[in-house]
Amino acid sequence: MRELPIHIQLDPQNGKTLYEQIYEYIREEIRKGNLLQDERLPSARFLSDYLQVSRTTVDMAYGQLVAEGYLVARPKRGYFVSTTEGLYHMEMEAGWEKEKPPLAQRKPGCRYDFSPTAIDMSHFPYATWKKITRNILVDARSQMFALGEPQGDLELRRTICRYLHGSRGVNCEPEQIIVGAGNDFLLLLLEKILGRHVHVAMENPTYIRAYKIFRSFAYPISLIPMDDKGIRVDRLRESDAQIAYVMPSHQYPTGISMPIGRRMELLRWAAEGQERYLIEDDYDSEFRYKGKPLPSLQASDRLGHVIYIGTFSKAIAPAIRVSYMVLPYPLLEKYRRECSFFSSTVSRIDQTILNEFIRDGYFERYLNKMRKEYRMKHDLLLGELKAFEKDFAVSGGSAGLHILLKDLRGRSEEILAQEAESEDVKVYCMSAFQMKESDMEMTNEKKQKSPATMILGYGGMSEEEIKEGIHRLKKIWIE
Repeated sequence: MRELPIHIQLDPQNGKTLYEQIYEYIREEIRKGNLLQDERLPSARFLSDYLQVSRTTVDMAYGQLVAEGYLVARPKRGYFVSTTEGLYHMEMEAGWEKEKPPLAQRKPGCRYDFSPTAIDMSHFPYATWKKITRNILVDARSQMFALGEPQGDLELRRTICRYLHGSRGVNCEPEQIIVGAGNDFLLLLLEKILGRHVHVAMENPTYIRAYKIFRSFAYPISLIPMDDKGIRVDRLRESDAQIAYVMPSHQYPTGISMPIGRRMELLRWAAEGQERYLIEDDYDSEFRYKGKPLPSLQASDRLGHVIYIGTFSKAIAPAIRVSYMVLPYPLLEKYRRECSFFSSTVSRIDQTILNEFIRDGYFERYLNKMRKEYRMKHDLLLGELKAFEKDFAVSGGSAGLHILLKDLRGRSEEILAQEAESEDVKVYCMSAFQMKESDMEMTNEKKQKSPATMILGYGGMSEEEIKEGIHRLKKIWIE
């Protein structure tokens, strides 16, 4: 039953009887569609007690609504909203709510969406996750519902520590790990640790969400160009940046994997200043299709200048909302001194479920399965794109969940995207991630010099959707 009475405002001085005010309020709620068909209203006794009016007043209002067909009285059950189908549209056609501003119209999405951020959830082990959840709740004790440690439960941090060392070569102790609800929270926390007015350098193009978060801190930001090895350290040196945000294992969105030589250059740059740090965003390192997984940049850091950030959103599910940050010891001490009063943003129950999912081997088995699934989609997509080789250069396909198509015929990204949309296909433009320091947009001159590059993600698409989507692109882009 709805909490209807809290919305009624009775005014004895407005010239209308109390029963008329109740009647008109409920009638308008039905007309607006706020009360739906078969929805039960409060009993007359409850409503009269709540509004401090007589039972007769409420009975008269309900009686009038029943007489006009807005309500139906069901013996021993109460009053329910009557059939209202078509009433809302009839009122709109009659001019009701003319002054109400129209809702913004949303264009429906394309059927074939090559989103670079989507993942495949069709193989997620729901039964296993439910089983772990059920067992945890059955055995739950009072401490599980307590606030918990600010950095996250120790058992989960131990498990993450072992996982990171085995899979990414990260060298850390559980005490260095902070668990948070998504990378956004961890970056917000990092701002409190690093302090205000910190000068940040970022790769260009870059991850827009991180850019906007740093910009919300009022941080000065230097956008550093890239070459085929990643961020250009010579240009980084020209900036006055204290922090460099990088994605060395699989840069987003270019897909570049930074070689060891460039990584050493970055570490040398960081070592040249006591307060210099590298933020390593290792967002999807689990998915690599050629050679062995690359070790993290943090694995080569011997002087404590790398802040490592990772997430389970890509590897498990976006709704998990569990990320982790590994702090170097100097920053860990500052966190404990100035920021440890921030409570953990991840439920202890969710932490316990995730800990068992990883600890008992379910995560590794699921990850191996998804690597095979994504590898098949990856190979299928590259096979379908062979027909595009005369018109496009294909790159970025050795890792992650998206590839790049660089146009060789001088067409613009806008034209290519519009043509794709005309075939109900959604593709993504590289220029959307290319920033300009003044206004976050490229100049027209730069747009003309840069070849059009389209981003095609395949993680969230079925094999049939990939085939049909590429077939439609082939018709408009190369035939």
